[in-house]
Amino acid sequence: MEELYQKGSRDHKLVLENRGGLTISGVVDIISFDLNEVLMETAAGMLTVRGQDLHVNRLVLEKGEADISGTVDSLLYADISSYGEKAEGFFKRLFQ
Repeated sequence: MEELYQKGSRDHKLVLENRGGLTISGVVDIISFDLNEVLMETAAGMLTVRGQDLHVNRLVLEKGEADISGTVDSLLYADISSYGEKAEGFFKRLFQ
């Protein structure tokens, strides 16, 4: 499968309206989601959206767009490389 994302090839934009509607561009992939947290890879790094009653209403990976509804409490960015290192370190210690 051809990779849709190349680092630096997409702009990242995030629009939050009244803590209840979130529109994001530059989305590469949604890693996980539930009613309290959405974890996604974006052009700007890993983005964690935390809140209440969160729903991914629209996801178009070909365009890199996502819409999330619910009450947004926090937005947290992490570098993609450090995210992978933390996961690798955890599993490495677990299986030693």
